[in-house]
Amino acid sequence: MSHSICQHLLFFALPLTAAMLVGLCDGGKVLVVPMEGSHWVNMNFLIRVLHERGHAVTVLRSSKSWYVKEESTNYRSITISMSEGLNEDFAHPIIQRLIDAQRSNSSMLNFMGLHAEMFRAMVKAHQIMCDMVTNMFEDKALLKTLNESQFDLILTDPCIGTGIILAHYLRLPLVYNVRWITSGEGHLAIAPSPLSYIPMTGLGFSDKMTFVERTKNVLFYLFNELHHWLKLKPQYQAICDRYLHPNVDFYELLQAADIWLMRVDFVFEFPRPMMPNMIYIGGFQCMPPKPLPKDLQQFVESSGDHGVIIMSLGTFVKELPADMTDEIAAAFAQLPQKVIWRHTSHRPPSLGNNTLLVDWMPQNDLLGHPKVKLFVAHGGTNSIQEAMYHGVPVMGLPLYSDQYDNLVRLQERGAGKILSINVVDRTSFLQTLKKVLHEPSYRANMQRLSRLHRDQPVKPLDRALFWIEFVMRHKGAGHLRTESFRLPWYSYYSVDVVLVVLTVLFTLVLIVVAVVRKSRGAEV
Repeated sequence: MSHSICQHLLFFALPLTAAMLVGLCDGGKVLVVPMEGSHWVNMNFLIRVLHERGHAVTVLRSSKSWYVKEESTNYRSITISMSEGLNEDFAHPIIQRLIDAQRSNSSMLNFMGLHAEMFRAMVKAHQIMCDMVTNMFEDKALLKTLNESQFDLILTDPCIGTGIILAHYLRLPLVYNVRWITSGEGHLAIAPSPLSYIPMTGLGFSDKMTFVERTKNVLFYLFNELHHWLKLKPQYQAICDRYLHPNVDFYELLQAADIWLMRVDFVFEFPRPMMPNMIYIGGFQCMPPKPLPKDLQQFVESSGDHGVIIMSLGTFVKELPADMTDEIAAAFAQLPQKVIWRHTSHRPPSLGNNTLLVDWMPQNDLLGHPKVKLFVAHGGTNSIQEAMYHGVPVMGLPLYSDQYDNLVRLQERGAGKILSINVVDRTSFLQTLKKVLHEPSYRANMQRLSRLHRDQPVKPLDRALFWIEFVMRHKGAGHLRTESFRLPWYSYYSVDVVLVVLTVLFTLVLIVVAVVRKSRGAEV
């Protein structure tokens, strides 16, 4: 009897053990080339988990780095000397100008000023990153170290081109932690993206566009492409021409990554075509809440049945204009809820006793607390995903970049409401707060999104780790990568085929017409 039980246990245990062994990957060597700000926050999360799984992680950073620290228990760093960086000195003046542009009285001037400022900032940011690549290639000792380190792959954020060029130089498999590429949204580079129902970032459209909106969408796409080919790509192409072998096209390098770990999921993103090497890991950084620090826990518990509102405007925003800050504080002061506000500038004169200002907050842990009723957010991807994970409705205050578009996706699903900063005063702010707080549908819709997001057979983080280790085990994932990027545009869109077919048809028509005319002439 006992022998039979042992046989049955072995029958079930052996396949399970084998499955576990297949999933294991010997500790590899990963070179990470990150982006700053909120991009670094989620990249650092991946780095920590890779380190915990036994992988040796090296991070390539700038000496002017803002968020990427030189010392860490999770990675060793290689620092490239720079005179400029994507740091506070670079970001804060740009953000202030973007906010000023949005507060313009004219909606057309608002739109044009905002995007002109964004394009100028992008050109300058990529110029700084190209200087970093140049300094790297000019440092022969650094190149020798990188070549001798025998990395297994490069993990990079393709929002910048540094890691893309380095992967080609070192002949290493390339994995993206991606939402954005150097020219815009990641899907546009490799997946079919019909502009009839896929809105361009920056317009705030949904996937249900009117004829006028579709026209604007196409024109904006063409304008973005023009800006990319005339202003952005030439900077990186000059690096390729100088330091890589001839005929290397930067845009082909960008499209040739093995795996694209996309920081979205289709609970949040509008449905669109995808490719087999696009792996969706939206919300991978979201975790069950940990206990709050004692002071915050006491403040939250003191809110009683009214609950708590939290407000944070992300990693880059240091302060709002003083008049706007004072109006927001006055609106908060009229609420029975307690408010935790991440605010690092001056104390607003109208601040109420119900509002706690903090330099930093454990955002994920607060959002997971049952007393938190509403999140006032700028619309950054990380914040939106954390709110969605925990089922907390959002009042959006978009400031720049993709934030308005992110919030549109929530608003379309009835899980949040947007307030444009050009109309913010205490009355509009308070009215919008109360609407989201007291209309049950906002919380119900957000909790529905939370249930959909969590109902997955594999957690997003586990999916990301599997594919990173898959690339290590197999030295790439070329079988999943389309070769369409090697086609010229006229072949990709079959323009040459259409022209040949039309030419043949036209020729046949001419022949038929000539034969008919000749036969009629013979009859006469």
